Amino acid sequence: MKQSDQNDSAHRLDSTLRAWKVKDPLLPRFREQVWRRIERSEAPGPAGPWHEVKRRLALALTRPSVALSYVTILVLAGVLAGLLQARVEQTRTQEELSARYVQTLDPYQMHR
Repeated sequence: MKQSDQNDSAHRLDSTLRAWKVKDPLLPRFREQVWRRIERSEAPGPAGPWHEVKRRLALALTRPSVALSYVTILVLAGVLAGLLQARVEQTRTQEELSARYVQTLDPYQMHR
């Protein structure tokens, strides 16, 4: 049942496309302009130093050993940043809790 519906809709589409006529003429030098745009889009852009760095990095990362090393370094950098942040946060929390404890023992003691 689906196959006949698909064939029928394909037949109607084919007949509609065959009956379609373009009445407006193309602009002068239309094809030339289209090909010029295609050539511009395919032309390589200006190669700068960052382009070369990106190209070399992409080429290097295609090798599994370099890619694994790169990911390992990024993970270690993330772990190190997390540890440093946790250490700062722990110090701040410990100072705050110490101040609260001293205030609990002596409410008139001012925290520096």
